[in-house]
Amino acid sequence: MIVDILMDTVLDSVKMLPFLFAAFLLMEWLEKHSGEYMNRMLVKVGWAGPVVGALLGCVPQCGFSVVAANLYAAGIITPGTLLAVFLATSDEAVPILLSHPGGGSDILALLIVKVVIGMVAGYLVDFLIPGRHDSRADMERICADCGCHGHDHDGGRGGIFRAAVHHTVQIFIYIFIFTGLLSLAIELLGVERLSWLLLGDSVFQPLIAAVIGLIPNCAASVMLTELYLNEAISFASVVAGLCTGAGMGLVVLFRMNENKRENLKIVGLLYAVSAVAGVALEVLGVEAIRVVFAML
Repeated sequence: MIVDILMDTVLDSVKMLPFLFAAFLLMEWLEKHSGEYMNRMLVKVGWAGPVVGALLGCVPQCGFSVVAANLYAAGIITPGTLLAVFLATSDEAVPILLSHPGGGSDILALLIVKVVIGMVAGYLVDFLIPGRHDSRADMERICADCGCHGHDHDGGRGGIFRAAVHHTVQIFIYIFIFTGLLSLAIELLGVERLSWLLLGDSVFQPLIAAVIGLIPNCAASVMLTELYLNEAISFASVVAGLCTGAGMGLVVLFRMNENKRENLKIVGLLYAVSAVAGVALEVLGVEAIRVVFAML
């Protein structure tokens, strides 16, 4: 059984490699040619902060969540804009879904739902908790040590290619590990039993998924996406988990913002909004929305 699972895991993971690499190559190209423009846009948004933040946050990988955390620490963007970026961030879920056959409808439904959640929560938070805002701050000075320019793009196409290879290998390893573990769990327990252990078919599953998403590592989003693709968690639960999945944005927030109590408040709001949204989607039976997108 172990040998069969290992062979199936290798085959399933390897089949995803070309699509995974193509997705990361496209994302690295977009980051190189439009990343700085989008970052500056985030600085100048004003009252439209939650809208722009949510739209930029849905761009795959956690780059914008890192930038947003740093800008918030400097008082440039509001708490609502920061929260909108965090909630809309999908980290590695999009490239994984892109590399999965028939994942297009899932991506569209996921991004639209997360953007709407980010916008609504962002404006609500800004209305209830007015934050610091200083549009005169110097972005170049602020971003000097934030870690949001960690990839070397000076090498042109070579730099983009190397970065795409690096991301592909990293996520491939996570996919291989989680696919193997999930295959073993499904073989031993069955999908229904595994889903039951994760509180499947209940309003409590999104609460667990939202906790997993808080782990500041792309492994969390990979785990949640693989669980969803294997039907162990619901669409509402993967939305809740990926809404809290701000990736390294949370790490940068605690590193750059000296007010730790304020940081904890942001994390609490992030979890509360994600969990409530996930439970609400579960209660409303939002699986139907995903089915509609699949039919389009």
